[in-house]
Amino acid sequence: MRPCKYGDAGQAFPIYITVVGGLLFLAFAYFAVGQAAANRNDAQTAADAAALAAAQNRRDQLADAWVQNLLDPTEWQNIFDGKADGLGQSCWRADQLAAQNDASVLSCVPVGLLGYEVAVETNDTVGDSIVPGTEGKKSQETATAVIESRCTFELPGVDAGESSLPLLTCKGREWELDPKGPEELLPKPEELFDVHLAD
Repeated sequence: MRPCKYGDAGQAFPIYITVVGGLLFLAFAYFAVGQAAANRNDAQTAADAAALAAAQNRRDQLADAWVQNLLDPTEWQNIFDGKADGLGQSCWRADQLAAQNDASVLSCVPVGLLGYEVAVETNDTVGDSIVPGTEGKKSQETATAVIESRCTFELPGVDAGESSLPLLTCKGREWELDPKGPEELLPKPEELFDVHLAD
């Protein structure tokens, strides 16, 4: 009886199928991990944008309060510290920016007087994959944005006169403020305050 000419090839075929099947499984697993990572990145982007938007809205309100109190330098430091009368809510801006990034705000919480912590959830799910239970899973991330005053000043002495305003120094730039000058020549909100994500 003659030995089978293709015996070795026949034995190798099941091994080949097993190896190819394993590689395909790994490829799908890596794809699932990539899907989840992309969804988390989207959530973090939305959280960062939402927190920054809320903080920028509060910054703009503080800048407006400073302009309104321009002639009362004794109130300036309180405003630069985040204390001002009549400040409104700012989390509505977080809702807007989260929506623009296809996410929803889960919480928006002030952090002291000069910051906001925002948690968001993506509207899209991770999607179908070989990992059971991920098809309906959404990503959640949190970000915190803070406001920091850029400016320093010294109150004028008692002999300076009521019309004299302090020299305002904001990150090395000096502003000689004219109480009768046009508002357009005053520092802008971004020149009075920095807004950035917390480390």
